[in-house]
Amino acid sequence: MTQTARLPVVLMWHMHQPQYRDALTGQYVLPWTYLHAIKDYTDMAAHLEAAPSARAVVNFTPVLIEQLEEIAARIVEHLESGGALPDPVLALLGPAPVPEAATERLELLRACLRAQRKTMIERFPAYLELADLAATFATAERIGYASDQFMHDLAVWYHLAWLGETVRRSDPLVAALVAQGHAFTQANRRDLLALIGRLVGSVIPRFRALSEAGQCELSLTPYGHPILPLLIDFAAARQAQPTAPLPQHGPYPGGAERAAWHMREGIRVFTAAFGQKPVGCWPSEGAISQETLELIEKFGFRWTASSTNVLRASLLLSSEPSRSFDDRDFNRPYRLDNASLSCFFREDELSDLIGFSYASWRGDDAAANLVQELAARARRLDGAPGHVVLIALDGENAWEHYPFNGYFFLSALYAALATHPALELTTLSQCTARALVPATLARVVAGSWVHGTLATWMGDTAKNAAWDLLCAAKRAFDSTSFEGDAGRAERSAAERQLGLCESSDWFWWFGDYNPADAVMQFDHLYRRQLVNLYRLLKLAPPESLSHPLCVGHGAPEHGGAMRRATAG
Repeated sequence: MTQTARLPVVLMWHMHQPQYRDALTGQYVLPWTYLHAIKDYTDMAAHLEAAPSARAVVNFTPVLIEQLEEIAARIVEHLESGGALPDPVLALLGPAPVPEAATERLELLRACLRAQRKTMIERFPAYLELADLAATFATAERIGYASDQFMHDLAVWYHLAWLGETVRRSDPLVAALVAQGHAFTQANRRDLLALIGRLVGSVIPRFRALSEAGQCELSLTPYGHPILPLLIDFAAARQAQPTAPLPQHGPYPGGAERAAWHMREGIRVFTAAFGQKPVGCWPSEGAISQETLELIEKFGFRWTASSTNVLRASLLLSSEPSRSFDDRDFNRPYRLDNASLSCFFREDELSDLIGFSYASWRGDDAAANLVQELAARARRLDGAPGHVVLIALDGENAWEHYPFNGYFFLSALYAALATHPALELTTLSQCTARALVPATLARVVAGSWVHGTLATWMGDTAKNAAWDLLCAAKRAFDSTSFEGDAGRAERSAAERQLGLCESSDWFWWFGDYNPADAVMQFDHLYRRQLVNLYRLLKLAPPESLSHPLCVGHGAPEHGGAMRRATAG
């Protein structure tokens, strides 16, 4: 195969965390945004920086951008003037005393054990010793035996375990703290807190620099990470599942307008952070429909992407039911009739190998296997023009299941793909710029990268009840009058809060396939978001928001941080 006939390969990493800040207290209920920042976003930037010939697409949700900027600013404010830290787990590194109340103390102790046992706790003997001892204190009756020094040491080790592997291998402070092992002082904790602040604050600038250097393409998800097909039309849920139960309310009031607002606001936040407008849009959860593709094109995007599962169902609409499909059908861009937007579809099999299988392999063996799989596809396509393989998944959740945070896998993968004679590591904008001729897609079956359906966000009793609460809140928003300059500011604040309530994550977490503790946390946080919306509208929140949607629902908690059941 000649150099010009190399098969284009695109790695797309989706960076997303929902809004974890309690809308009423201003404090973060869950620490995952800053923890993924110091571990995964930091490592993902470092791997690209270490491989100048590598290329990738990195997708950011605006709601994540805002959280990163806020958390970094609040850590700086704390270090400079003593301002309150934004998260109770992070606050264990500060000078404030550990809460005395047994309930709070127990909650913090349990929070400092939310790490993968095998890859993040057992790796460090000192952390393992503390974790085993903590298990004996983890009841309301015994929590009083956990001293303040014990809680501080546990918190230091929790944060050390969550640091990125590239940080662990390069920062002398981390090496010194690991060697010290215990009896961490307030000065030790302050030094670690300052490092965390620098890491969180560096995420956006590092990826901006990588983009400006031409190493990565930055793309966008609409502002609050909504499921656009459902926001536009609840009936989209029935395109892939004709008998799916729908919410009592329907359709979502003014859904098309709200979808457009998420596009506009997302572009604004992204452009302010990265100094450029995005040309690619990864719709939340890869969820598309005919109307969604038309909306994305309307906002000037040149490419978007979804899942092979969605493509397969869409191709079947205009094919014989018995027809089989192969690499030539899937690994290429498509366009709707009379459209200019190119839609790429991720290679689900290869993407899921990274997300769910390779964590148990040796890193270099896993990378070699993936490269072999890609080379096999290159041989089958045999230089046919117009093809590209897209591998897309979350850029954060898989790595805590990998030894060393995926360090050896990612290093080997970038090195192998950057120099492979049959494969060309590139970006989706570069693919569209070289005029890969998209095939025509007559119609689209609405779906996502989760099994090709929208069932993860609608159809379950609790999910539909959550939509009904949102519909009622949206009607309250629509009936509120905003007058004068003060009214415009009030409307803007309420509209942004509504955008957070429209996030896909609230509906994703409802369901008995998720850990019960996580379901309860997201249930509570979602209802708090809605309560805040009513307060911004100067209306009394309905009494229904006082009651959990998922009483008795949820799977047993298996330990460790929450992991998405899909790649996004």
